[in-house]
Amino acid sequence: MPLPSVTRSLSAKLLVLTVLFVLLAEVLIYTPSIARYRLTYLEERLAAAHLAALSVEATPDMMVAMELQNELLAHVGAHAVELIRPDSRVYMLSRSMPPTVDAVFDLRGAMAPQLTADAFMALAQRRDRVIRVIGPSPKDPAFQVDMVMDERPMIQAMIDFSGRILALSVAISLIAAVLVFVSLTRLLVRPMRRLTEGLVAIRRDPDGTPPFQPSARTDEIGVAERELADMQATIRSALRQRERLAALGTAVAKINHDLRAILSTAALLSERLAESADPEVRRVTPRLMASIDRAVELCGQTMTYTRDGLLPLARTTVPLRPLVEEAGTTALAALRPDVVRPDGERVELRWNNRVPEGLTVRADAAQLSRALVNLGRNAAQAGAGAVTVMVETRPGGGLVLLVADDGPGLPPRARDNLFQPFAGSARAGGVGLGLAIAREVLRAHGGDLRLVESTAAGTVFALELPPGIVVEEAGRVGEMPTSDSPIPD
Repeated sequence: MPLPSVTRSLSAKLLVLTVLFVLLAEVLIYTPSIARYRLTYLEERLAAAHLAALSVEATPDMMVAMELQNELLAHVGAHAVELIRPDSRVYMLSRSMPPTVDAVFDLRGAMAPQLTADAFMALAQRRDRVIRVIGPSPKDPAFQVDMVMDERPMIQAMIDFSGRILALSVAISLIAAVLVFVSLTRLLVRPMRRLTEGLVAIRRDPDGTPPFQPSARTDEIGVAERELADMQATIRSALRQRERLAALGTAVAKINHDLRAILSTAALLSERLAESADPEVRRVTPRLMASIDRAVELCGQTMTYTRDGLLPLARTTVPLRPLVEEAGTTALAALRPDVVRPDGERVELRWNNRVPEGLTVRADAAQLSRALVNLGRNAAQAGAGAVTVMVETRPGGGLVLLVADDGPGLPPRARDNLFQPFAGSARAGGVGLGLAIAREVLRAHGGDLRLVESTAAGTVFALELPPGIVVEEAGRVGEMPTSDSPIPD
């Protein structure tokens, strides 16, 4: 897989996101700033209007000439000014024909949300309005100023302020983006790129890629680098082991083929020993035949296990009760009548099928039966007298088959290596492949095989099948009529 281009790389995305986030922060800062700028602008006009109105008090007859009024109002930027003193006296300046007021803004007790809304509404205006502004004088809050003014100069001042804010925001965002980009590129992007290149190289050539050298970092990147180095070493070791096992498997397959031919010949010759006139020969012949059968079973299961790999499933709609019944019949069909348990008794087994009628699943019938057969044969060979198969349905169409026997339980050695091939056998001379194959069958279906319990009273295994496997469910699972089917030797 090729590495992404520069425009689609993590570095480019990081740069764009940094610029966008800084601009977003500047927008959040701009919102209260423009409202505050408008309020400050109006307060400055109110302060200037206060000073202009005080000129009325300086005249002898409290009257200001029209020419002076116009000059004072032009200095303030207003059409009319009223100054209300604490003693309720009013000083007034006004042009001869003041314009009609389009909007009134009262700054007394104005809150931030209202001031913000008024600021953005002013920026959105497309016509020249005349506004009336009422508020306390910044020079002396005891005085109230009422002023009529044009809104356009204030809007133009706000636009100029916004332009300065925008230019400053762009400059800050670019500077911040470059600093963050350089810092994160050195701290994260380059190490991540190195990790990515290492992963790609290991995937392309797991065994020929030079060992990945982790840095001395102690943070998460350093942990990832060391884990990648360990993973590479583990993969290389596993690949070399697989090569050795493949060569060994080829040799075992050839030996196994020849051994089975030899054992077949030995089995044919051994059957004639049962007709011998010597009582001692007839007495030991069953044990000889059992030993040969176990050797043939070892060869067959070994070949089956090494040949299967990933089990291909042929899923069909299968009635579960007949499948369990047939598996019980098959479980002892391959056992010879003269096979004996560890206590010397002949193998006999009772198969109790408690799966209800009408329960249908979509599964590979042959493979699922194979798992049940392996569990049944293991139980019989371990000394069980009865095997009971029960079913539990789960929400979502899941299913659990419980296979319980009344055998003596699993020894500690078998529990420690329960599903390990060639290591988990519970009896002397056993192969240890039955449970390993059964688990592979369940996992191929998307489920699993697990040991529920194993005591002196018996052993219970759970065959867990995934949700959606049930096609049709019986009316009341667990309460349907059941039958106990004895299987003769």
